[in-house]
Amino acid sequence: MTNADPLPTTVLSRKAVVYVRQSTQTQVQVHLESQRRQYDLVDEARRHGFRDVEVIDDDLGRSASGIVARPGFEKLVAGFCAGEVGAVLCFDASRLARNGRDWHHLLELCGLVDARVIDLDGIYNPCRPNDRLLLGMKGSISEFELGVLRSRMLDAARSKARRGELRISVPIGFVWHREIGLGLDPDCRVQEVTRGIFQRFRELGNPSYGFEARIRSCNGWIYPNESARSDVWRHACSTGSWRTSVNSTIFVGFFAPAGKPGC
Repeated sequence: MTNADPLPTTVLSRKAVVYVRQSTQTQVQVHLESQRRQYDLVDEARRHGFRDVEVIDDDLGRSASGIVARPGFEKLVAGFCAGEVGAVLCFDASRLARNGRDWHHLLELCGLVDARVIDLDGIYNPCRPNDRLLLGMKGSISEFELGVLRSRMLDAARSKARRGELRISVPIGFVWHREIGLGLDPDCRVQEVTRGIFQRFRELGNPSYGFEARIRSCNGWIYPNESARSDVWRHACSTGSWRTSVNSTIFVGFFAPAGKPGC
């Protein structure tokens, strides 16, 4: 790792990529300072002597655990394979990857094309054994942190569940009341639609095409917009809200297709 030595011309002749990522949409909307600090790496790249600097922020709101697709990361990998990237700048190792497969694959590509990894601590050359060892440790720590975070979140959820305070998402038609727990939405129109949907479900026993056609025939059935519970009302069938209600695991044991007893 080095901070003082200038980068070779073969590296500076290629472009630098600033990789910007946040794990969730909530972080994208709320943690704006983290975004600014990551975008500020463009100035850091120019300070190191890069003239061509590209920002890849396609993965904002996407986890780096390896479970979901990351088009931005794939674009970065393609740039390395094409020999177009001289360095990748990231806020820390966890921005690039939180799983060993992606992290070590990226380091392997950097070593093959003699590219650099640059973060707030310094410049790393994956071709050098010491730098590769340090980068490997950073990646392992990043992956370990994700496991610790998941474990803490699960333990917290179990603790709330034991106290009877765990609140999970419920389908439209039901809300959590502070005093009684899970109950029907206080809006009488929503209650009418919810009861009507389950009445049709009892009659047909299967949420098939015929079930949807029966709902469409009820012109007065409307549900609030799923995303905001606002004053924007739509027909229950046009939003698919009835599917959310019927398929919800909240009702497992209470409703079952015709001919099959409830659990």
